Amino acid sequence: MNSLLPSGFLFGLVVSLCLADNFDQAYSDLEHYRTIYISENGPRLSVVTEQAKVVSRRGGNVTLPCKYIRDSSAPPNPKLRIKWTKLTADYLREEDVFVVMGFHKKSYGSFHGRVYLQDAGENDASLVINDITLEDYGKYKCEVIDGLEDDTGVVALDLQGIVFPYFPRLGRYNLNFHDAEKACRDQDAVVASFDQLYEAWRGGLDWCNAGWLSDGSVQYPITKPREPCGGKNTVPGVRNYGQRDKEHNRYDVFCFTSNYRGRFYYLIHPTKLTYDEAVQACRRDGAQIAKVGQMFAAWKLLGYDRCDAGWLADGSVRYPISRPRRRCSPNEAAVRFSGFPDKKHKLYGVYCFKAHN
Repeated sequence: MNSLLPSGFLFGLVVSLCLADNFDQAYSDLEHYRTIYISENGPRLSVVTEQAKVVSRRGGNVTLPCKYIRDSSAPPNPKLRIKWTKLTADYLREEDVFVVMGFHKKSYGSFHGRVYLQDAGENDASLVINDITLEDYGKYKCEVIDGLEDDTGVVALDLQGIVFPYFPRLGRYNLNFHDAEKACRDQDAVVASFDQLYEAWRGGLDWCNAGWLSDGSVQYPITKPREPCGGKNTVPGVRNYGQRDKEHNRYDVFCFTSNYRGRFYYLIHPTKLTYDEAVQACRRDGAQIAKVGQMFAAWKLLGYDRCDAGWLADGSVRYPISRPRRRCSPNEAAVRFSGFPDKKHKLYGVYCFKAHN
C-alpha cells in the first residue's frame, strides 16, 4: 500500500512530524502555563447557592438563596441579567419564573406578582416566593449573565406534606396520566414526584398498586415484600415500571398535598346522611364537603383523629385515625377507607372544610 502513496505525501508527513516535535520543545510548559493562568485569575463570574434545598409549606413564603461574584476589576454592568427558571419534572424544558435587568423586571405565569429579588446586599440574586402553592415544589435555576460571562446554580424547594395513593369510583387502574393529574387536583393535591414518594416510602408507606408520578413514570412503594407485590423474596423499595404512555396506559396515581388555610372538621348532625344531604349539610354550615387531600393533610400534619366514617367530595367514605384503638384502627394510624358506597345510603356522617380567606 505504501508504494502507492505519492512522494510529496511522505515528505509532508516527515515535515509535519518535525514541526510537531519542534512545537512541543518550544512550548513544553504550555499546559502548565494555562493552569497557572486559570488558578490566578479564576472565572470572571461565578454563581453560588448556599443551600442545595430549602423547605417550606403551602401558603408560606420562602427565599431561594443565590449570590454571584464578579471580577473586582470589571466595571459595573447596567445590563447584567438575572434569570430564574423552574426545571420541569422530566427536565425536558424550563419554565420562566422571574427576569431582571437593571430597572426592568418581569415575573411569569403563575408566579406573576408572587416573586421578587431579595436584594439583601451587593450581588444578591436570591429569589423570594410568596404564598407558595403545591405546584411551586421542584428545582429552580439561578442564572446570571454578565456580557459574555454567565454561570448558574440550582436550588430545590421542598414542601412539608403527605403522599397518598388514589383511585376513583371507577376502580383501580382507570387513570391515564392526564386523568391522574385532574384526579389529584380535584382532591386538593398534585401528582407526587419520585422524591416525594421515596420519602413517603422511607416513612413507611406500603402500597401494592402502581401509580403515576409527575415525571410520567409508574411506580409503587413496598416496605413489606409479598407475593402479589413483586415477590416475597424481594427487597423492600420503590418498584419502578418506568415511563409509560400518558394517553393509553392506565394506573392509579400518587398525590401530594400540604398545609391548607381553613378548618377541616366532622359535622355533628342528628342523623346519618345520603351523599346529597351531606353536601347540603356542609353548605348550610357555611362550608363545603371536604376533599380526600384535606383529610390526609389534617390527619398527617395536624394529628386529626375521628372514629366516624363520613362522606367526602369524591363520593368515598373515610375516617382519620391518629391514635390506633379497638374498633377504629387497632394496628396502625391511618386514614381508613370504606369504599365508594351507593350515594343514596343513609349510613354515614360528613366531613366539611371551611376555607379561611
